[in-house]
Parts: sequence; structure tokens; C-alpha cells
Amino acid sequence: MKILAIETSCDDTAVAILQVNNKKFSILSHIVSSQQIHANYGGVFPMMAKREHQINLPLVLKQALQESKLLIPNTQYPIPNKKLKTIKKILEKEHMLFESVKEFLEQYQKPDVDYIAVTNGPGLEPCLWVGVNVARALSYFWDIPAIPVNHIEGHILVNFLNHKSYIINPKETFPAIALVVSGGHTQLILVKGIGKYKIIGETRDDAAGECFDKAARILGLGYPGGPVISQIASKAVRGQTSHKLPRPMMNSKDYDFSFSGLKTAVLYTAKGKTLTKEYIQEMCVEIQQAIIDVLIKKTINAAKDYKAKTIILGGGVSANAQLRRQFNDKLEASSLKLELLVPAKELSTDNALMIAVAGYFNKNKKTSWKKLKANANLRIR
Repeated sequence: MKILAIETSCDDTAVAILQVNNKKFSILSHIVSSQQIHANYGGVFPMMAKREHQINLPLVLKQALQESKLLIPNTQYPIPNKKLKTIKKILEKEHMLFESVKEFLEQYQKPDVDYIAVTNGPGLEPCLWVGVNVARALSYFWDIPAIPVNHIEGHILVNFLNHKSYIINPKETFPAIALVVSGGHTQLILVKGIGKYKIIGETRDDAAGECFDKAARILGLGYPGGPVISQIASKAVRGQTSHKLPRPMMNSKDYDFSFSGLKTAVLYTAKGKTLTKEYIQEMCVEIQQAIIDVLIKKTINAAKDYKAKTIILGGGVSANAQLRRQFNDKLEASSLKLELLVPAKELSTDNALMIAVAGYFNKNKKTSWKKLKANANLRIR
């Protein structure tokens, strides 16, 4: 079985092709094109991101198929007018895409894939529709069923790409607590099994990644904030800071988060200060540690309360080296018998491989291109 997957939920244009034989995964291609243009503005502008997806997606698609050795030149006739009209209708809101998709379909044969998986939410609506509409056009023209995939579920299930615990014995893995933490999401999810989810906690305001971004902006650093703060903090002696920031809601009795207050504390602490190299370094250490302290404590509390067997990390912030290291240290020092599943760093951030894995586990939800829609506010359940 081969799954072609598309991800365009935010500012990464990604296509991957995954082969599955006897429940074993083989990566045939894994392409991600990141939109560097947003660094100039300190954040992602949805319509600008949509335009970039329209430019990049046909190129990334071609590259992924070529890498998978599935790109075969077409020796058949041009697209019939009736089919061309339908494709044009599907892509009517993606004006920049029609000509490039038409050219692609005319130049290359239908590839040997069984499903087309695509992120249909949550995310930025203009961005989601680019991927969804291209998936609809391909599904229609190639007559291949489509699988809508929840972006958050993708971040959870990509952990099973390399870890075989689920396939060997589900009883050893579930229930699990998943911490999905990124620029747009900070959620604690009870995972009773593949496809069985319940959100037990989430941010009430800023997501952790958003807090990193805003704090970086206050300190005059680049975008995205998480990587640059982590990089600067890594050069300091651990714990070397004279600044103490709050850990919002760390001791609350629920599993919710709030990072808006931390961002505000950074703003007031930095107000009137000369932003020297030493000051910025100390603040980066403390900002990172404040976020890590909250995330780890809330997650472990949830794991204890729900008698979890596994903690699963996902989302862009889970690429943070200190977060990974301190999670490991905390679990090793405790009496808790918890397995920690963490994706490879390049699979923590948005990618299509996670959508392919989730597509495999959701192949029973395959649908026709006519029923495929984007939902920016899609919830995992």
C-alpha cells in the first residue's frame, strides 16, 4: 500500500509518500518546503502563506513523486475537456494553481498510489484549502480515494513511524497522554487508543510556541522565536539567570495552560532595560525554563491521574532539546513506569509524513473528492 500525503495547514508546504507492507512503514519520500518570507514580518500572514503554497505545492508534489520513482512521463492524450472543466471548477479559488496542476497532469501518468491523505484541519483556512483542493483535483482525475486527516492526530501518530510498541502490543502503550505543543496549539490529550481521543487540557490564551515568538519579538530576536531562544539559551550555563519569571497555572488543579501572563512578564521585565547580550541570554534561559516547567508538570500530573502507560510528544515545540532532555530526566528520576515517545526532530514540526501515517490508521475514513472539505477549527476526538 502506498499513501501520498499533503500538508499545508500553516506555512510549510509538504508532500510525502509512505509505503506500508505488513504494518511496516517505508518512507519513499519526505519533502518540506518552509516559507522563509514570514521571518521578515515576525509572524505568518494567511493570505501570503496561501500564495506561497500555490507556488510551491506543484513543485513539491513533483519532487516527492520523483524521489519515490513514481513520476512517469505521460504518453497518452491531453486531458479531455469535460475533465478539464471539473478540475478548473475544483481549483476556482486557487487561481495560481490551475495552470500548473493542468500542466502536471498532462505531463505525468497516474502514479502507483492507493490513497491521497491530506490535512483538512485545524489550521489557517486559506492555507488548508490549497492542500485540500489539490488533493480533490488529484483524487478526481486519478480516481484515487482521499483520506481527510486531523493535523493534531498527525502529530500524535507520527510517533508510531519508528516505535513499534503499538503494532507489537497496544496494551503496553495505552492509555497515553499526548502533549501537542506548537505555535498554534498547546493541548493535553488522553489517548485511549488509535482514533480514541479526549482533550483534557488546552491553553486558555497563547500557545507555548506563540509565547516563544512574542517573547523573542520583545527581545528583538528573530522569528520563529522558539529555535532562536533555544539556541541562545544553550550557550549559557544551565540555570545562570538572575531573572525570575512566573509559571502561569503550573499549580492549578486542572490540565489547562496559560502563557499570556508569561509574555506580559517578559515585556515588563525588559521595559527600560538595555538589551545587552548577557541580559538577552539570561532571559532566554528563563523564558525557556518557565515554559518547560509548566509543560512537564502538567503532563506528568495528567499521566499520574489517568494511570497512563505512555507520554507522547508532538508539535514544533517538542523539537526543543531541553524539553526532551528534561522530560527524560524527570521520568528517569521518578518511580513512574512511563514510556516517552518523541518523534525525530524533523518530524516534530509540520510535515506530510505525519499525515501519511495518520492516513494509514484512518484509511477506513476514505472518501470521495466531492466530500473533502477544509475545517480550520477541526477538533480531535
